[in-house]
Amino acid sequence: MQQTQSTTKMKVSMIKAFSDNYIWAISSHDSNNMALVDPGDANVCIEFIQQQNLQLSTILITHHHADHVGGINKLVEYCKNKQWPLTIYGPESENIPHCDIALNENHTVKLADLDFEFSVIDLPGHTSGHIAYLSEDNLFCGDTLFSGGCGRLFEGTPAQMLSSLEKLSALPERTHVYCAHEYTQANLNFALTVEPCNSELVHYYNQVLQKRENNIATIPTSIMLEKKINPFLRSHEASLMTSAGEYSETAVNNKLDAFTIIRAWKDNF
Repeated sequence: MQQTQSTTKMKVSMIKAFSDNYIWAISSHDSNNMALVDPGDANVCIEFIQQQNLQLSTILITHHHADHVGGINKLVEYCKNKQWPLTIYGPESENIPHCDIALNENHTVKLADLDFEFSVIDLPGHTSGHIAYLSEDNLFCGDTLFSGGCGRLFEGTPAQMLSSLEKLSALPERTHVYCAHEYTQANLNFALTVEPCNSELVHYYNQVLQKRENNIATIPTSIMLEKKINPFLRSHEASLMTSAGEYSETAVNNKLDAFTIIRAWKDNF
């Protein structure tokens, strides 16, 4: 099942993959072309392309993990057989299969066929070279920011991840957040343990329970919502520092210490 949202010119469709991955298909009302973000599974993407009668022209990759890049080889062959030109973008400091254009935060991606332009944001933490793509208040952030959570620190440091999340938190609150996994309910179980008296969080948790009982996706989320309920965007708050201190049995006086403790706490939750 795919779900589609339209914002001004941009159509963003969800393609479900594996147990909880979301691959994002980006298209336009004015074009037959489309882009994919983090196609870990080629088969579900090809099925979507055929159902929607679209032509794949672009792949945008946020980081090198297999569930984000695993479909590239087959999609390259598919486009080759169709004689479709295909351009693959990815982070410059990571090994991305068939990457044509390597990106960092100084770059802009201009997709002339779709008439979209993306700003690139460096987001080290989950991996060392993780990037995100931002266009028309739509943020495609891979495994950096989830609803109610953030990515594990496989290659980066807590300081790097905190800095990356602060970049995202500073975006306009109307920004739609398209992350790559349906982790929301599990994330909120943890968030409520950290901040049980957050009324916004309790309200959102109840909404999410209803959605998931009906197999409805909780993504996209928004920067406005995440700033209210996500503990990893709230490590500067006194309530989070107090909770981190109680868990670690240490005095916590700054946001980095609080973030570091909460991230480690989540790893063992």
